[in-house]
Amino acid sequence: MKNVRALVMLVIAAVAGLGAVAMASRWLMDKSSGMTAKVAVAAVDINLGQRLNPEFIKMVDWPSGSVPPGTFGDVQKLDGRVMKNSVLRGEPILEGKLTPVGTVGGLSAVIAEGRRAITVRVNDVIGVAGFALPGNYVDIIVSTQQDKGSDKGSSKDESISKIVLEKILVLAVAQEVGRDETKPKVVNAVTLEVTPEQAEKLDLARSVGTLSLVLRNQVDTATLPTVGATKFTLLGASAPVAASAPAAPVRPVRAHYVVRHAAPRDCVGVLSGVLGSVECF
Repeated sequence: MKNVRALVMLVIAAVAGLGAVAMASRWLMDKSSGMTAKVAVAAVDINLGQRLNPEFIKMVDWPSGSVPPGTFGDVQKLDGRVMKNSVLRGEPILEGKLTPVGTVGGLSAVIAEGRRAITVRVNDVIGVAGFALPGNYVDIIVSTQQDKGSDKGSSKDESISKIVLEKILVLAVAQEVGRDETKPKVVNAVTLEVTPEQAEKLDLARSVGTLSLVLRNQVDTATLPTVGATKFTLLGASAPVAASAPAAPVRPVRAHYVVRHAAPRDCVGVLSGVLGSVECF
C-alpha cells in the first residue's frame, strides 16, 4: 500500500514538473518574441546597380533594441528598388543604400547627383596593375608636351608630367561594378565619376597626352598642388633661360668742335733803343 502511494506521488510530481517546464518555456517564447523585430536582409551578395526582387531578400528576427535605422519589415516594399551600394549576404538592407523610387537599374543609378561617368582606356601599367577597383579613389596624371611659345628666341616644347585631377572615384572596371573584391584585375577600361568640368579636362588630357592612374588612400582628402615634373627638374637642373633678342647696334658718337676766337685785348708798342716790342694787357 505504501509503495503504491509513493508511486502515485512520483507520477504526480513528474506531471507537475513537466507542466511547469512547458509553461516556463511558453512564457520565455512569448517574452522573446516581443523583444525582436522582423528585418529584411540580403539573402545573397548584391552588387550596386542591381534591381531587387524577393529572391534576393529574406526576413530574420532582429533584437528590437538594436535595429538599425532605415531597415525594412516588409519584402514587398523592396521589390523593384535599385542598390546604390553593394551589400553582403546577411547584411540589413537600409534605405540609405537604395536609389530613389523609380530609378532604373544599371550604372547610371549609382552616379551621384551633378556627376558624370566617363571611361578611359588603361593597361596593366596605367591601371595601377589592376588595383584600381570600383570604390577606390585615384589621381589622374597626364604626360604631354609643354608649349614654350612661338617667339624666335624661345626653346622648343618640353615634356612634362602633371597631376590634373585628384580624388576621382572609380565606378567600374571593364563592365564590373562590384566593390567588395580585393583581387587585382587587369582590364583595358576604367569608368570614373567626375564633375562636368572634370570630364572636359579629362577628355582633353587623353587627347593631348598619355594618362596614368595614381591610387590613393580612401580616407585621404588632402589636395597637394604641384607644378609638374619636366626633364630639367627630374635631373635636378634648372631650366634653360630663353635666348634674348639681339641688342641694337651701337651708333658711334661724333664729336663736334667749335672754334672760339680770343677775346680782344689792349696792346701798346714799347721802344728800347733800336728794339721795339708790343705789350698787351
